[in-house]
Amino acid sequence: MTVIDFTAFIDRLATASGETILPFFRTTLLGVENKSASRDFDPVTEADRAAEAVMRRMIQANFPEHGVVGEEFGNQNEDAEYVWMLDPIDGTKSFIAGFPIWGTLIALLHRGMPVFGMMHQPYIGERFSGDNRSSRYRGPSDGRKLAVRRCPSLQEATSFTTSPLLMNPDDRAAFSKVEAEVRLTRYGGDCYSYCMLAAGHLDLVIETELKPYDIAALIPIITGAGGVITTWEGKPAQGGGRVVAAGDRRVHEAALKLLNC
Repeated sequence: MTVIDFTAFIDRLATASGETILPFFRTTLLGVENKSASRDFDPVTEADRAAEAVMRRMIQANFPEHGVVGEEFGNQNEDAEYVWMLDPIDGTKSFIAGFPIWGTLIALLHRGMPVFGMMHQPYIGERFSGDNRSSRYRGPSDGRKLAVRRCPSLQEATSFTTSPLLMNPDDRAAFSKVEAEVRLTRYGGDCYSYCMLAAGHLDLVIETELKPYDIAALIPIITGAGGVITTWEGKPAQGGGRVVAAGDRRVHEAALKLLNC
């Protein structure tokens, strides 16, 4: 069984999760809970849980031998040959604030490696997908192949991070070195930043404290578009943690040097 066998099913997962989420978006009746035991705010909504539950039921019905790792309902058979990683709403804080810069992340791992990923934004009607060899965009007006853009130096780069306030003090200090060098830094975006990098609209994304389900779906999208994504140590990124994604290897290498000096 090859990755191509799963593409139609992944589209069905995206459609079903989107249909589940949209009735909750931009409604004043949305229930929000804080998952954090500390003073931090780590929200979860009814939409997160309902969408993940729908996708899990579909996976279990169609591929009962597969594993599932999800943000809301934990891990099931995670040592299986094929494992699905699900983040029903990446960018929940934007979701509850009514901003459409969130998405559903669906990843398929084969023997621990992400081999297919999709980011679905059902409100706008956009799907970004990739299989490490090529990546595509489908939206309201068109569909096209994704390709990163060339950027020879940090000084010419546009950089994104969700928020430096999410970083610990040491990581924030390291990030500030990169921020001081790039042409433009913007905050926010969550999964959308990585998709805009794959589409050639920005050059660098730097994050910390990521969970595997936050990043696994985005790796095949970025690499399929010609980009590079690793940890701050230059290792594979599917385990999450501190992550650097770039469209041009020269920018990636320069960012790594500053983050680790």
